[in-house]
Amino acid sequence: MPDEPIVAVTRGLPGGALERLGEVAGIRLWEGVGAPPPHALRSLARGADGLLCMLTDRIDAGLLAACPRLQALSSCSVGVDHVDLAAATARGLPVGHTPGVLTETTADLAFALLLALARRVPEAERWLRAGSWTPQRRWEPDLLLGRDVHGATLGVVGVGAIGRAVARRARGFGMRVLGWSRHPKREAADEGVHFVDLERLLADADFVSLHVALTPQTRHLVDAAALARMKPGSCLVNTSRGEVVDEAALAEALAAGRLGGAALDVFEQEPLAPDSPLLGLKGLVLTPHIGSASVATRRRMAELSVENLLAGLAGRRMPHCANPEVYANP
Repeated sequence: MPDEPIVAVTRGLPGGALERLGEVAGIRLWEGVGAPPPHALRSLARGADGLLCMLTDRIDAGLLAACPRLQALSSCSVGVDHVDLAAATARGLPVGHTPGVLTETTADLAFALLLALARRVPEAERWLRAGSWTPQRRWEPDLLLGRDVHGATLGVVGVGAIGRAVARRARGFGMRVLGWSRHPKREAADEGVHFVDLERLLADADFVSLHVALTPQTRHLVDAAALARMKPGSCLVNTSRGEVVDEAALAEALAAGRLGGAALDVFEQEPLAPDSPLLGLKGLVLTPHIGSASVATRRRMAELSVENLLAGLAGRRMPHCANPEVYANP
């Protein structure tokens, strides 16, 4: 009987996916706190036949070169901008990911952030917990006034699966939905998304929600110029990738009062630095990259990651491969 393959896994996963993997492979699991640092990741992956990583693990050409036995790489994420796909493809290494599974969950969070920002929910909770809600201030006409969501205009930047899911939620609140995508889809228009150019969307929307993948073309898509085009007092929500927004320009726009607020689940550098200017600004709702953080979604992501890895180790096509061209050029 041939030796069982060795799989390096950079984090424990919810559910029973790793137990399933352990039935056919030896698991080398990183047991430290958080993501393994680069030297530990290289040591963990060296000599492994498979690698199951997370979006916080940088898989570059140097790491891949240090792992000549690697036959399959699977990331427990939708995005794969943390993986050098060109280097993986050049050596015929399939890279798995988990598209589709977190669409509705991430849309839930995007809309939750929009509502929390519009109605100043985090600010109101802090005010209450600080003891400011006294008999003398039981109710006041101008206390913690927010923005109406119903009847407002939502601009969805990137009308893919998640953007469309957010648009569906918006229509339930009676919102008018504008959309922009590099390649608009007819089905989104049929569902009530009115496609306009990006400049028009930014100028007309009361809320702008970002749902584009990170590419060289979308890095700092929302820069100082884009922020200046946004409707005065409008609000920005980002659950896509942090680098889509120029955070320095955003901080300046918020400090100047040009925007009504912003809600961010993703940042240019993660974790957010303690000295980030964003932390000292009002009108911000910040969460630590929890777009897919529901029990059911994370379990399904783990299952898909393992399914991809098992297929790759067995020489079969991965069910969800981020670089399918590896199969076209054996």
